[in-house]
Amino acid sequence: VEEVANVSLVSSACGVVSAACASPKDSHPCLRSVCDAAEKGVQSVTQATASCVQPVLATLEPHVAAASEYASKGLDKLGEKLPLLQKPVEQVLAGTKELLSSRVAEVKGAVSS
Repeated sequence: VEEVANVSLVSSACGVVSAACASPKDSHPCLRSVCDAAEKGVQSVTQATASCVQPVLATLEPHVAAASEYASKGLDKLGEKLPLLQKPVEQVLAGTKELLSSRVAEVKGAVSS
């Protein structure tokens, strides 16, 4: 999970979403209260779940380690095949806009000729 969170595209997308959520929270006190309550609820559930699951994870640790290693290798291969994952979301969006603009220009040129 940590490795996925550190992928540039994922990390920057989380930052964009976080920034988008922060603005409405700051401008609407009622929305801030609801979001704060929801965040505290999620934190409480996460902590309670973690404490319950910890003994099971200790028993399954060798299997979890093997699965983690396998997932890490898969993520590395995915990163090699999709270099897009190593770019921040802003760069991906800019490249997508450029590609779409050039394709639209090609289509316009084909239609007008």
